Amino acid sequence: MHVQEWLEHVPAVSIYALVGLVIGLESLGIPLPGEIVLVSAALLSSQHGDLNPVILGACATVGAIIGDSIGYAIGRKGGRPLLAWLERKFPKHFSAAHVASAERSFQKWGMWAVFFGRFVALLRIFAGPLAGVLRMPYWKFLIANVLGGIIWAGGTTAVIYYIGVVAEDWLKRFSYVGLGIAVLIGVGSMLLVKRRAKKAAAELAAADATDGTEGTEGAGTSAAEPRPVAATD
Repeated sequence: MHVQEWLEHVPAVSIYALVGLVIGLESLGIPLPGEIVLVSAALLSSQHGDLNPVILGACATVGAIIGDSIGYAIGRKGGRPLLAWLERKFPKHFSAAHVASAERSFQKWGMWAVFFGRFVALLRIFAGPLAGVLRMPYWKFLIANVLGGIIWAGGTTAVIYYIGVVAEDWLKRFSYVGLGIAVLIGVGSMLLVKRRAKKAAAELAAADATDGTEGTEGAGTSAAEPRPVAATD
């Protein structure tokens, strides 16, 4: 059954809980289609008065913030071994190339990588755990996490809801079109991240080769210890 068609047969309270849970788990680091579920639910709220878009957006926001915070705590405690375990469990999402690309973004942008990571499919999964692994100061992570959660989850809900209200007649067929657009956006984001990941992996391999010519002691230390995000980012 289509996602939106399925949601039409579920009580409003269950939809609020479902959206918050799926987005929370995705933000925690589990690859789930949080964006597709949110878009479908927001569209449904524009067509059915029983589903309040304000409550829906609030649940999505809370799920995003709490999920990211739990992911941060897990990443901070688990460190690099956690990333290795995730790579074994989810090789397509947590490959070494993807981690290298995300880590480079964190090293360059700091807390802004958490904020803007909300709007990119793979970075949305990485943001919390990787910020913890890299020892980003929690207060900086929390600010970026809260602001990103509000703007992404609340903004997505509001935009899709008002589009649905304005173009209700046309959007009767939006169950296919809307999800198609969401999928295309997700795929496009993933392809972009993969392209950057390959570039980061190549640079990382070149750097490792260079370090190898200078001695094994420095390289071993670098591989064992995570590089913390600078406090001045």
